[in-house]
Amino acid sequence: MKINVKKLFRIIIPIVWLILFGRLLSRDYFIEKLDIREKQAIQRGLEESYMGIYFKNERIGYVKNHVVKNANDSFNLEQEAVMNLNILDNTYPVKMSLSAELNNESLLKNFRFNLISTFYELHATGEVVGNEVHYSMNTGKDESSNIIQLNDAPFISTHMRSYLLHNDIKEGEKYKIPYFDPVTMSGQESIIEYKGFKKEFIREKGRIYNLHHFVESIAGMRIDFFLDQDGNVIKETSPVGFVFYSEPEFRAKDIISKGKELLGAVSVPAIGEMHNLSELSTISYRLTLPEDQNFNLNQDRQVFNNNILVIDKEEMPDENASICIDDNDLLKATPYIQSDNKFIMEQAETIISNANNDLQKVEALINWVYVNIEKKPVLSIPDAVTTLRTRVGDCNEHAALFAALSRSVSIPARVAAGVTYHNGKFYYHAWNEVCINGKWISLDTTNNQFPADLSHIKFVEGETIEQVKIGALLGRLTIQILGSNS
Repeated sequence: MKINVKKLFRIIIPIVWLILFGRLLSRDYFIEKLDIREKQAIQRGLEESYMGIYFKNERIGYVKNHVVKNANDSFNLEQEAVMNLNILDNTYPVKMSLSAELNNESLLKNFRFNLISTFYELHATGEVVGNEVHYSMNTGKDESSNIIQLNDAPFISTHMRSYLLHNDIKEGEKYKIPYFDPVTMSGQESIIEYKGFKKEFIREKGRIYNLHHFVESIAGMRIDFFLDQDGNVIKETSPVGFVFYSEPEFRAKDIISKGKELLGAVSVPAIGEMHNLSELSTISYRLTLPEDQNFNLNQDRQVFNNNILVIDKEEMPDENASICIDDNDLLKATPYIQSDNKFIMEQAETIISNANNDLQKVEALINWVYVNIEKKPVLSIPDAVTTLRTRVGDCNEHAALFAALSRSVSIPARVAAGVTYHNGKFYYHAWNEVCINGKWISLDTTNNQFPADLSHIKFVEGETIEQVKIGALLGRLTIQILGSNS
């Protein structure tokens, strides 16, 4: 199979930015109250602070934190994140901001969140009513609203994390911390473990610090952060070479225009030779996965046993095939797959208007998305309605739009994510699956493949909140190509 290299690189955009920016928010925003005096932690962090964002030892962005105390003992939190991402030697700036009001017990009252990238804007507002978050979001021309039910009213932490440094803290002690993430508009959970008080060399500062070391696991990703005796975050490391350092404003804002290229940093080098994928009916891989992770690889066309993964290419159904009756809520609309949106529904009906059977409907939808969506990195939360309006997107936008169009005409469709092969490496990618004749069949609208070729290795199903789990594989996955049959 021959694929244009430039085109492939443009459409296989990793989910690293979601991990990164979701991490910024999860660190500094909504968090369960531990047995601490959170208000005192906020009091000590009222001054403005900055953290420089580094990728492969180059400063490519910054985070600004500012907390203001109001007359009624409530607080206003302002946070801003700015970053330049280098994708195939093109610079894509991304900006995020959040304003949050907290009551005098540090409980979240309301928030306003904004995300702006080259081809995408998201503006969201919300307020807390009891244990519920009521929010609305706008991506330009379309606005949607929803309610998220949480177990408890959400608390919030600032860039100060002194609440973790209680007097009797012991090495190995762990905390389970649920929080609300405004990037994915969902509840998350992380585990924080204390690793002890130790010396840490901060290269950018050129000195050794005595710091408290914590390890946080979120969706399987490991985040290391280091606090000084006052609870300030001095250093934090994220997957694939992203590091945050506490810095003065003038230094944090001294961003280079273009850092090192991102795609190569998150790819997985292939061991062995890949044959002509278009001629293969089955293939085998040896996978080395992180021992602390559990991905369900043994499903549908994949069989996984003793680290060996065998993938069989699905047979195309005949023209009498029927779409499945949905029994897994895979016709439901979601905040980002808006299958009940009038614009989506009308477009889908137009696309399938000349189809004579269910198989032709699926093929028409695949071809329409492939032909009509310009393949460029958007760096967005994949949003079907926005993608349909702008006609621009990478693999995530393609997958979200196809799922929405399919569901709107009663075709069960889901989003799959994992890796796919090109030129000696595996790149992180998203595609779709549809249910026909009782079986799920893969398809890739960015490459116009139905079924998808055998280099598509699925690790997760679902939208952004599920795809972030792939972050646990970054830098920890190896793939050996064992053999294939035509």
